Amino acid sequence: MMDKVFIKGLEVEGIIGIFQWEREVRQLISVDIEMDFDNQKAAKSDSIDDALNYKLVGKRVTSLIKNSKFKLVEAMAEKISSIILKEFPVSKVKVSLSKPGAMRGSKSVGITIVRP
Repeated sequence: MMDKVFIKGLEVEGIIGIFQWEREVRQLISVDIEMDFDNQKAAKSDSIDDALNYKLVGKRVTSLIKNSKFKLVEAMAEKISSIILKEFPVSKVKVSLSKPGAMRGSKSVGITIVRP
């Protein structure tokens, strides 16, 4: 069983949505990320060089969202998972995106994907 490194509730404003008004206004997007990573080496060495630096992951995801203009949360989640798998030493990633207040009567709507 692989260890999990996670980021919960990363909030970033970005352009997301299919309606014209959504293309003109930055909306709050909430991101949860869970990454499979073997933490044994970092636990033994107590060195950040052996750990998955979640701060760098968070900065990369924040930058992507701030500078992108996706129409669908599905496309944004796919891009986030692809970047994490390519740029960081993780074997699997779970990405959940939600748009708080996007649907009347709900706290948020969104998607969760898992990619090896």
